Amino acid sequence: MLHYRLEGAGRRLLLLHPVGLDLTCFDALTRLLAPRHQVLRVDLRGHGRSPMTGEVVALRDYAADADELMTRLDFAPAAVAGFSFGGMVAQWLALAHPASVSALVLGACPSTLTSDMRAALAERGALAERLGMAAVADATLARWFTDDFRARGEAEAVRQRLLTMNAAAWAAAWRAMAELDTSPRLASIRAPTLCLAAECDRSVAPAALHAMAAAIPGAQYDVVAGAPHMLFLEQPGAVAAAITRFIG
Repeated sequence: MLHYRLEGAGRRLLLLHPVGLDLTCFDALTRLLAPRHQVLRVDLRGHGRSPMTGEVVALRDYAADADELMTRLDFAPAAVAGFSFGGMVAQWLALAHPASVSALVLGACPSTLTSDMRAALAERGALAERLGMAAVADATLARWFTDDFRARGEAEAVRQRLLTMNAAAWAAAWRAMAELDTSPRLASIRAPTLCLAAECDRSVAPAALHAMAAAIPGAQYDVVAGAPHMLFLEQPGAVAAAITRFIG
């Protein structure tokens, strides 16, 4: 069973976090959204206080976990906003459990990968299994945040969270991401969708979000100016505003 927090009042909104993090990464975003939304945030399988079950898991399994929790809490249908890994899970939630998703925000995530990227993602997980999470922390922060943000020490909480991550759970998530290929099915998504890109993203180019918006019927595309891959951490105000404009 997934660990979760439920806060606020208003339209239902589920938040899905990036790999290696947990629901606390949404503290600032939730403070901004909770006055107008009932926000459900979860620790995905193997993250935070949610146990890791199964050595081999796929993105559809993480989505099924979320759907099971939403059903148990009578929280469906709800708007779903996922970022990076969470955005990949959100795609599967909309595809496999469409009745649970009333609106969809896909942040800083692709819908498919090149063969080189699949190998690179799998290796990020394998490296941590071989050498521990300290071996991947610095490179991860460099991909995720702007140099100024890191220089000010504002990414330190994320570093500490990564260092406490179970390496096997981290590797399982990266293997799941390496198999991402929802592109052929995006046209079947019927939930109103916002594809939200980060202008300065070193991990997922805005073009990937633009392509998703073009493939999903009626989808909108927006860019957070000056934001890195962890757009909701560096610019929670801009991200909260974009979500509220879209689903509010």
